Amino acid sequence: MKRIAVIAGLLLLALVQIPLDAQVKKPTLMVVPSDTWCTINGYVSDYESAGISQKVPDYRLALQSDPVLVAAIARINMLMADRGFPLKNLESVLKSIERNQAEEMLLTGKTSGASIAESPIDMLRRTARADIILSLTWSVNEVGPKKSVTYTLQGLDAYTDLQVAGAQGTGTQSFSSEIPVLIEEAVSSYMDVFTDQLQAYFDDLGNYGRMVNIDVRVFDNAAAIDLESEYDGYELAEVIDNWMSDNTVGHMFNKTDATETRATYEQVRIPLYRENGMGMDAEYFARNLRRYLAAEPYKIPSKIVPRGLGSALLIIGEK
Repeated sequence: MKRIAVIAGLLLLALVQIPLDAQVKKPTLMVVPSDTWCTINGYVSDYESAGISQKVPDYRLALQSDPVLVAAIARINMLMADRGFPLKNLESVLKSIERNQAEEMLLTGKTSGASIAESPIDMLRRTARADIILSLTWSVNEVGPKKSVTYTLQGLDAYTDLQVAGAQGTGTQSFSSEIPVLIEEAVSSYMDVFTDQLQAYFDDLGNYGRMVNIDVRVFDNAAAIDLESEYDGYELAEVIDNWMSDNTVGHMFNKTDATETRATYEQVRIPLYRENGMGMDAEYFARNLRRYLAAEPYKIPSKIVPRGLGSALLIIGEK
């Protein structure tokens, strides 16, 4: 009887453990061609912000012009999906941006010296809300009639651009296989190690929080409000510091700049998820701070300007 009870207990424990394991959240991914690949193949466009011009990848042009790219992304998507990782499709995200182009127009600040613009890349990442970007680069090697592919696959934190996983190598030579198939074959042998790296990083974020940057500024026409204004004996800068400490994971943040009109908070550790289970980004975190300052006893109006997923600007003085 004791043996039967022990076996029954083990079976019950196993049944309880299954749903717990199934609930482990995996990072959401999106595969994009790397900046290097886009530049080499001429899929770039000019982007200007604050008078500075730079070239950025033109993913729409690349997808419309290169069927090999479309097939290669599909192959990587399938490899990741087979391992249980949810993916955002690059082409679908681009269409979503186009449908909401009026809402997604670049923004500029209202104060002199605070000209703010969100780059096309930031717009893409904010719309996709992927946790990790998979940046794919490949080149084709030809030795007589045989072809092989040399590839690099980088897992980049979509909020910080920090590389968190990587795989690279050269696949076997083939007489007849198409390039997307060669890419799939070359990547497959490293995929389990690669996905383990992605999951380990995501688990670390769950334990210690995601890193973002929050900038605080003061409108130059703000009526007698700056970061040295006092409320119940505390300067506004101290009020914000205390809020940061209370709302970050492990009270972790780094204040790197502080004057009466500006404060810069870097490496701000925010939770992965909001209370309702949706992902949290820098903009949402900053909006919680805006609500706090707008309430009693401060009643301070402020404006939020998003700078992609991992950075947000809060401007104090008006909305």
